[in-house]
Amino acid sequence: MSHATGLKYLKKDSLPLMWCSGCGNGIVLAALLRAFEELGYGNHNTVVVTGIGCWGKADDYITTNALHTTHGRALAFATGIKAVNPKLNVVVLMGDGDGVTIGGNHFIHAARRNIDLTAIVVNNCNYGMTGGQFSATTPADSFTSTTAYGNPERELDICALAGVAGANYVARGTVYHGRALQNHIKEALNKKGFSLVEVVSPCPTHFGRNNKMKSAVNMLRWLKEKGVTREEYERMTGPEKNGYFVIGKLADRNAPDFNTRYEEIRARALGQ
Repeated sequence: MSHATGLKYLKKDSLPLMWCSGCGNGIVLAALLRAFEELGYGNHNTVVVTGIGCWGKADDYITTNALHTTHGRALAFATGIKAVNPKLNVVVLMGDGDGVTIGGNHFIHAARRNIDLTAIVVNNCNYGMTGGQFSATTPADSFTSTTAYGNPERELDICALAGVAGANYVARGTVYHGRALQNHIKEALNKKGFSLVEVVSPCPTHFGRNNKMKSAVNMLRWLKEKGVTREEYERMTGPEKNGYFVIGKLADRNAPDFNTRYEEIRARALGQ
C-alpha cells in the first residue's frame, strides 16, 4: 500500500476548504494529489485546468501551474495548452454542469481528437454552486430546485459518451470507494490519449436534501449501494437496474493521441 500523502501539492495557506460539510470534493482532491506524488509529477511540468463550479475551485488548493477558465470551456483551453506544449501533464477538473452540460460539445471533441490529457469530472447530479438546479446528469424523476415535481429528462451517461466519442481510457468511481478511485486516477494520468474519470459524489446541501438524503452519511450509503460492478449490473433484469450505475474501468485503448497523429501529418507535409 502506498504511503503517499500528496501534501506537497496542497496549498496549506488556502485552507480551510470552501466546500460544504459532507461534500466529496475533498476526497477527490486527496486522491488526485496522492496520484501526483506516486507518479512524481512536478510543479513545473503539470498544469491543472478548471472551469466554473464547486469542483472548479480545486485549483485554489493545488501548488502546480493552474488555469481557471470560463464556464464549460476548460477542455478547450486545455486542448490549446497540450497542442502547444505536448510535454506538459495536463489535468482538467470539471463538474457535471461545467463539463458535460454547458461544455458538452467541447467534451465530445476532446475525446474524439484523443487529446493527451486527463479529465476528472465530479458528478454530484446538479449545479451545486448556484442553487441545486438540474443538470444533464440529474437522474430522471429526481427533485432539484428547478424540477420540484421530478426531472422529466433522462440523465446523460458521461462514461458512455466518452467511450463512443473515442476516449482511450474511461472509468467511473465514487468517493465512497476511495482506494479504487485513486487507482483509476493514477491509471488515467498514465494513459496516453484522452482519459476520463467520472466521480459520483455527494451534494447533501442540495441534491441530497431534495431527494431524502439530508446527510452525507445517507449519501455515502447511497453510493455504496447503487455503485456496482459491470458483472453485478449485467446480472440485473431491466427494472432492477433503475437507480444503479456501473463503477470500475469501462474502456482501455491505445489509439494514437492527437499530437502523435499531428506530427505524422506535419512530417508528411514537410516531405520527411
